[in-house]
Amino acid sequence: MGRLAGKVAIITGAASGMGAADVRLFAKEGASVVATDIQADALTKLVSELTDAGYPVIGLVHDVTDPAQWQATVDKAVETYGGIDILVNNAGLPGDAVTWDDATLESFDGVMNLNARAHFIGIKAVLPHLEARGGGSIVTMSSITGLIVWPGLHPAYSPSKGASRLLTKSAAADLGRRNIRVNSVHPGIIHTPQSDHVVSNDDALAQVLPAIPLGRVGQPEEVANLVLFLASDESSYITGAEFVADGGYTIL
Repeated sequence: MGRLAGKVAIITGAASGMGAADVRLFAKEGASVVATDIQADALTKLVSELTDAGYPVIGLVHDVTDPAQWQATVDKAVETYGGIDILVNNAGLPGDAVTWDDATLESFDGVMNLNARAHFIGIKAVLPHLEARGGGSIVTMSSITGLIVWPGLHPAYSPSKGASRLLTKSAAADLGRRNIRVNSVHPGIIHTPQSDHVVSNDDALAQVLPAIPLGRVGQPEEVANLVLFLASDESSYITGAEFVADGGYTIL
């Protein structure tokens, strides 16, 4: 029996990278999955891969910054699978690598809206449905840049991930009595499409690897294993916690 047997999960930012790894692992562990993303073609390909293999997965094109689209996603999950047990707030982007001189208020708001505000909207949207099931688990994808600052990124990126981290703790403190657990995951350099410009560049990689005690970048599946643990009943006494998956980068 799978570790998520009988559970229904919504996973955002699911078309590639860590989100796609989550979808594959959750499905194989018995969950019925609602996978959402704005990348329609990649999402369709992922869903077809899994449904052809017999897994219960549906894909929805979903802009997580839009409350109305959140409601539509939640309604579809309940209509299709009867309820919701798990939310993985995975969608996010670093924004353009611009200097403080070049960053605009519009771009700052865009990064904050996607990486922090959307997590609030998602939690609000699923809350009554998790309560109806007697509780559940919410996993927020933050970043090590929510714990430390990484120069050269958009000025909003670290603040947005820091906000996501503390939003997680706020939700955990207030929702624990309803048996809803909320935890955050903080990946370091993981080989995804977003990091490929570093991982596939020998010079850039040579600068990064000495700062990682494990001596390599991470793989999406390694983060997905952590997300699975937090989504499952195996982590039933864990809430408001932050889990770092960075190969040791932040300990140096």
